[in-house]
Amino acid sequence: MSSQKLNAPSMVEFEFVRSRLLAREEIAFLDVREEHPHALGHPLFAANLPLARIEVDAFSKLPRKDVVIVTFDEGGEDTTAMMAAERLMGFGYSQVHVFTQGLTGWKQAGGEVFIDVNVPSKSFGELVESKVHTPSLSAQEVKALIDEGADVLIVDARRFDEYQTMSIPSAISCPGAELVLRVPELAPNPNTRVIVNCAGRTRSIIGTQSLINAGIPNQVSALRNGTIGWVLADQKLDKGAAKRFTEVSTTTREQSATKARQVADRAGVKRASIQDLEAWRQQTARTTYFFDTRTPEEFAAGHLEGFRSTPGGQLVQETEMVAAVRGARLVLSDTDGVRANMTASWLAQMAWDVYVLDGESMDDMQETGVWVGSTPDLPDVKMIEVGDLADQMNDSSDIVVVDLGKQAAYIKGHIPGAWHLLRSRIVEDAARLPSDKRYVLVCADGKLSAFAANEFQRQVHTDVEVLEGGLAAWVAAGFPLDSGDANCLSPTLDRYKRPYEGMDNRKEAMQAYLDWEFGLIEQLRRDGTHHFWVLEPSA
Repeated sequence: MSSQKLNAPSMVEFEFVRSRLLAREEIAFLDVREEHPHALGHPLFAANLPLARIEVDAFSKLPRKDVVIVTFDEGGEDTTAMMAAERLMGFGYSQVHVFTQGLTGWKQAGGEVFIDVNVPSKSFGELVESKVHTPSLSAQEVKALIDEGADVLIVDARRFDEYQTMSIPSAISCPGAELVLRVPELAPNPNTRVIVNCAGRTRSIIGTQSLINAGIPNQVSALRNGTIGWVLADQKLDKGAAKRFTEVSTTTREQSATKARQVADRAGVKRASIQDLEAWRQQTARTTYFFDTRTPEEFAAGHLEGFRSTPGGQLVQETEMVAAVRGARLVLSDTDGVRANMTASWLAQMAWDVYVLDGESMDDMQETGVWVGSTPDLPDVKMIEVGDLADQMNDSSDIVVVDLGKQAAYIKGHIPGAWHLLRSRIVEDAARLPSDKRYVLVCADGKLSAFAANEFQRQVHTDVEVLEGGLAAWVAAGFPLDSGDANCLSPTLDRYKRPYEGMDNRKEAMQAYLDWEFGLIEQLRRDGTHHFWVLEPSA
């Protein structure tokens, strides 16, 4: 390992990263650019952790302070990776390195470059289909079944909010980890044909194969190319659908748990007990993540201490977004033995060291509420309470509210009259704000704006305050919100526009996305660091 000078990150090159990936040793290979430039080109296992959010995300994504970290940026004159490394060292991380020359250096060394987001999961999905020939139907074939009134159940394997945005007519929302648990009662007749869809390909492939691996008696197929394929076939999608899965009987739950456990055992999933948890929490030589694979509503009603809400289907789809350390241990929990086991079966095939917690019950789940990640101590900055801000906005025109949260969240809802800019663009964009004013910074919960306050003040040279509790406190107090993209000063860098999201994408972009997905298997072969394998269905 490269030596590290006191108070300065060392520089590492291609072989340092590649050798750790090939050896399946822990490494947090962090692309610290914003999501949009990350999506335009990055190494396969470069997890996106933007510098602008490093204080609010680092502790949950990097739970072990002595894990090997390599920060990564564009290269050339970009110094983002060095700034991120120095900041991480300031938080107490001890093995922090910077990748030499960033993306430019990776390419020069012959490293494979992937575009888009969640690429490990998407490439794995393509590998699954190619190995076990997951059955699928075209949009035209599915539409014909609907039109003729065939006995068919269409289940949408995405998050409920994605399903509501656009869905196949008659489809029911049943996110991926729920399928093996819920489909037996959604389609109790074994002659009912089951069709699984998502927006593109991955979650429909994984969802369909989950049902097949679990031995469901129904004929199961993926909707080939998801809602993208539906649109490319000139067929209409529904908006605002609200059909959701229902609760299941004890018998169904027990039968599904048996099937899921069998699949997990065949995939080599390991088992953990409640007693293991405390030892792993204290372990200093190993990174462990603790994930609750149930629905967010179930998690909020009661969960184990230290576990994060990560519904199973999304955990398979977006693993690197929550588990930034490749090679880490993952521990999964549920209350039924279905969702954790099915999720774990896929993560094991994606070469994660994955355990399912056995023996937990609702009596053990004493924590309630939504998951809140830990952060460094907030800096000492001037705060303002919600009521005071509202009163002062009514009495004076000298206050300018500056929203530093995610741009998509700002467009959805923000304090009336607010301006939006990205933290990563403070130097470039703060000068475009109304001048000679008092500034109040806001974000979702007040944390990001507190961490950014001092650097913002250096640019505006006037009073800066932070809204205590952020936008959540404003909403909780009953104050109104505006929506729309007015007063957005920064370019959309923090969110990559997926070609499969929304209803306004060009068909050319959708087709290009599908063509890209079809090419992922060859990219996996050239990269060679993934260790993926695919479970053959049981006879």
